[in-house]
This record gives sequence, structure tokens and C-alpha cells, in this order.
Amino acid sequence: MAPDREGARERTPSGATAATRPRGVRLDQPRPPRRRIVPEWDPEAFGRLSERIARFLGTGRFIVWMTFVIIVWVLWNISAPGGLRFDEYPFIFLTLALSLQASYAAPLILLAQNRQDDRDRVNLEQDRKQNERSIADTEYLTREIAALRMGLGEVATRDWIRSELQDLLRDMDERQNGHGAHGVFPAERSAGRDVDDR
Repeated sequence: MAPDREGARERTPSGATAATRPRGVRLDQPRPPRRRIVPEWDPEAFGRLSERIARFLGTGRFIVWMTFVIIVWVLWNISAPGGLRFDEYPFIFLTLALSLQASYAAPLILLAQNRQDDRDRVNLEQDRKQNERSIADTEYLTREIAALRMGLGEVATRDWIRSELQDLLRDMDERQNGHGAHGVFPAERSAGRDVDDR
């Protein structure tokens, strides 16, 4: 009898949450979706459909088809035999159909415009961030170029070296002409060093 009691004790849930949790529920797996009375739809798919309808409503093809349907409707209900007419002269059913089409077209067009506004807002935000990055990069490059120009001001350029070498050649020619037959280098001129040769 003792082993049965221990087995029964192990099977009963313990703890505050275990008593309220129904049996068979696994915590390591997601819950299955609940069935709802109201049908669910994908808002993105509905938005894409509304954009397609709004795009079609804004074309010349829609206007041509609409005009064709209205002309056929009116001609049929005027010239057809009495038993085949379904909408007599005031064309109340045609007016109802057109107002129904307009009442559905307006919200679909507004929904498509709202989606386009959201896309434009996201694109503008991305463009703004891209412009900020471009401005920051341009400012950085401007500072770097200014630093390079300042650094190049202290570096010897080709023209400066050329002018210095020409000055040295002129000095050497003057010294050679001024000292007569003596050599250009101080060691050739005299055995001792002069103060001017340093």
C-alpha cells in the first residue's frame, strides 16, 4: 500500500501554478490558435488588393468600360421589349449600382493613399538619414582636406626644391669664379677649414 501512495503523490501537481494549469498542456510548445467567430484576414493582403483596385479605378480603361456598361444598360432598358427590361426609365437600379460602386471605391482609394503616405514617410525618413550621413561624411572630408593643405604648406614642394637647387648652383658658380682655380669643395680649396665653409 505504501508504494501506491507515493506514486499518487508524484502524479498530483504541486505549486501555485501547477494547480491551475489544465492537464495535457505543454509549456515547451506554443498554443494552437483559437478558433474565432469573426473571420481573420491579412491586413497586408487586403491593403495590396485595395491598391490594385484603386490603381485600376484611376485608369482610362476603367472609364471606358464604365461608360460602355452604362450605355448598354440605358439602351437595353429603353429599346428592349417590356418583359426583358429590368430597370425602367428613371434607372433607379443603375443609380443604386453606381452609388454602391462609389461608396466602396472611396474607402479603397483612401486606404491605398494611406498606405502610399506610410511608404512615402518611411522613404523620406530614410532619405533624411542618408542626407545626414552624407553631410557628416562631407564635413569630415572637408576637415581632412583642410588638414592636408595645412600639412602640405610645411612640406617641400618640387618648385621650392628646384629654386633651392638653383640658388645652390648659383652660389657654387659664384664661389668657383670668385676663388679662381680652387675647387668647389672646401677640402680641395685648402687643407684647413674656413668659417665660411661651414
